[in-house]
Amino acid sequence: MSAEVYRDAWGVPHLRAADARELAYAQGRITAVDRAWQIEVERHRVQGTTAAFLGPDALGWDRFARQSRLADTARRCFAALDAETAEWVTEYVAGVNAGLTEVGVDQDQFAAVGLAPGRWEPWTPLGVWLSAHILFAGFPAKLWRERALALLGPDAVDLFATDGPGTSGSNGWLVTGEHTASGAALIAGDPHRFIEDPGVYQQIRLACPEFDVVGLAVPGVPGIAHFGHTGSAAWAITNAMADYQDLYRERLRRSDTGVEALGPDGWCPAHAHTETIEVAGAAPVTVEVIETERGPLIIGGPDASDAISLRHPPRVTADVGFAALPALLRAKTSADVDRAVDGWVEPVNVVQAADTEGGVLHRVAGRVPLRHGDNRVRVVPAWESGHEWTGWAEMPRAEVSGTAVMANQRGLAEPLGVEFAPPYRADRIRQLLSTQTAWTPAGMARIHTDTHLQSAAPLLSLLCSLTGLSPAAEGLRNRLLAWDRRMEADSTDAMAYATVRAAVVRNLATAPDFSDLTELPPLPDLFLPWLALTPRIAFALETILTAEWMLPDLDRVGAVRSALEEVAGQEFAAWGEAHRLAPWQALPTAEEWPGLAGDHDCVLSTSSVPGVTHLSARGPAARYVWDLANRDDSLWVVPLGASGVPGSPHRRDQLPLWRAGELAPVVTDWNELRREVGGAVRASVYEQKVEGFGTVRVLPLDPAGDAEVVHGWVTEERAEFWGMRDASRDDVRSTYEYVDGLTTHHAFLVHLDDEPVALFQTYDPAADPVGECYEVRPGDWGVHILVAPSSSPRSGFTGVLMSALTSYAFQDPSHLRLVVEPDVRNEKSIARMVRSGFVLGPEVQKPEKRARLAFLDRASIPTPPLP
Repeated sequence: MSAEVYRDAWGVPHLRAADARELAYAQGRITAVDRAWQIEVERHRVQGTTAAFLGPDALGWDRFARQSRLADTARRCFAALDAETAEWVTEYVAGVNAGLTEVGVDQDQFAAVGLAPGRWEPWTPLGVWLSAHILFAGFPAKLWRERALALLGPDAVDLFATDGPGTSGSNGWLVTGEHTASGAALIAGDPHRFIEDPGVYQQIRLACPEFDVVGLAVPGVPGIAHFGHTGSAAWAITNAMADYQDLYRERLRRSDTGVEALGPDGWCPAHAHTETIEVAGAAPVTVEVIETERGPLIIGGPDASDAISLRHPPRVTADVGFAALPALLRAKTSADVDRAVDGWVEPVNVVQAADTEGGVLHRVAGRVPLRHGDNRVRVVPAWESGHEWTGWAEMPRAEVSGTAVMANQRGLAEPLGVEFAPPYRADRIRQLLSTQTAWTPAGMARIHTDTHLQSAAPLLSLLCSLTGLSPAAEGLRNRLLAWDRRMEADSTDAMAYATVRAAVVRNLATAPDFSDLTELPPLPDLFLPWLALTPRIAFALETILTAEWMLPDLDRVGAVRSALEEVAGQEFAAWGEAHRLAPWQALPTAEEWPGLAGDHDCVLSTSSVPGVTHLSARGPAARYVWDLANRDDSLWVVPLGASGVPGSPHRRDQLPLWRAGELAPVVTDWNELRREVGGAVRASVYEQKVEGFGTVRVLPLDPAGDAEVVHGWVTEERAEFWGMRDASRDDVRSTYEYVDGLTTHHAFLVHLDDEPVALFQTYDPAADPVGECYEVRPGDWGVHILVAPSSSPRSGFTGVLMSALTSYAFQDPSHLRLVVEPDVRNEKSIARMVRSGFVLGPEVQKPEKRARLAFLDRASIPTPPLP
């Protein structure tokens, strides 16, 4: 059979094929259809060609990608794959290329930069994986530690040892059957990464006779690597915070034959060539690519004052661990997962797994070199012996008794790393898990969204010790000491704390003790987030405030007192008004993103950078609960949606769920999914089950296929106000073909279950004649609704329909107010809008009619409570 594509109500693709290779092709194709722009940006990132369409701001990454030889490493790793895995990856790439051909250049992002989808090579997915994870081990932190050690002494490592800027973390926990209501294990958690638009994780299902797996894939990479459920086994990962990448200071010289590098055995030839980076709107840039016996140079060169090379396992071994991916799909037990991740390479992760037979797994997976301890802390001299790699570390594992928690803290992976996340998240998760012994999947959301900020204690303790404060500062101090330490989005106390904390961080950053670290060194901009002093102090604040034996002359009390006095007397908004989502976008937009609860040390880890910004660029890139009792009781959510296509209703539809701490069901019953006929992407863009009525589905209107049914509606007498009474079937088709070609107007056919019941159109008022009749506000979104002649089979149907369509329209967070414009003579329509909550506006004269405006504000619609 050819592969079949199904979708659930959230647009998540469920793929079914005859075998694993055909399924890989289908996964590649649907990824290209749903995420074309995203994966094409990733392909260009691997190649170091993003500046050619994104401009000079992308040059820093392109330079690094070329110098670190990402594409060449991916080619080497693909060439070393076993034949079966190589064929599987090749099928995925063939599917991607087929999907990109379907997409073409019509999507907004491609058109905006004049870019056409390109062609993937068999090695490209390996490059996408390398590109996404090469900074995970945080090797730039060694540049920071070298400076800090030189200026502050050996205590600097411990002083700043925390999950610093640029690294990524996660929460994850395993609960065995003794502590669940079902008697079977639960695995839950949320990976913390930079929130990207489109999202870094792709909800997907891959099914063939050999396996049937649901999980979170990485767009551009075949299989399901990090979080998956096969029905009988499930697994999840967090970053182990291991150190497995080394930086070497190189001595280089030019010779008659090229470039030479000094190693422990003397001068040796180094590979050298030049590459040209094209830059949109600027002159091309030439980059010299040099590789020594240690690895590629990523800083400096023979003519610079400094030169540093990077050594990491995939470059050394020509293995990125892709053979583990098909093995994970075939896992039936936790022991199978264990064997599969024996082949894992990068990044180094803590893995948890469980199965329906009661088996559990808690281990580290990856490849960490054995070498001198200095290699793990700082940049080491390439010409000195003793810094070579001598083998590979054994990966730790642990028994699981009741629960196991992983949140990047010191513990299982401690022998493999230097800097770890503080213990706050892990301690809080353990505390919450201990509160009951009958956990259910639904109950896990309470843990996902916990906002208690344990790390506030040291600062609050110092506040408590202050004396001689002004009355305003005394009042603020007392307010903070009475605060419940929860970083809730609607809490003004949380905002007050965050404001004081930010001032403390800024005060400490200007202290004389740190003055030698304030000026950034002349290094590539890509590495500067690891080298900036203020973020380093922000994320190590608790240690800096409490470890008085380090930097004993630092005036900690004075910094806190000054901050409190500076902030006292201010009026504080709610935390969520400042702590807003700020996702990374290749093409930034002017969207206003929602406010969030949480903070970097909360379980709800929505990270900002205290002292720099309250905006949150990092947070839960997905949430999941895998139920080993019944996979259909599993739950998941991503921050934005299943689609990255502009205008798709599934581009943002999960954002309200994610923000509210809610989870969507994992649906595996094929009968509850919608099949895409002929491979065409015409799945419903929105679905809502309504008790007593059925399922309301909103589908993109097919101008040709739906012309007959729409023609029958618009030519009836009751549709006189629609303005198409005299239209022919061809007129209807051509009208909606025109609408289909617009980016500002969209038409949909609404179904109740499988019966078409309404025509629904949306439009941007600023791009429509109605925009000339009133003052269009930012966030206005127009709608037209035509209910079919006999589509009110039950009392209240029209109200249900209006409620569902309103919910759909407000799924996009940029839509702040709905606008309707019925004919003033259409009293029934006007009355229906009023019953649905619209507020009547003025009458206006349009070319074709006199209309009555009416408006529905987002704020007037009930929304889920903030987490």
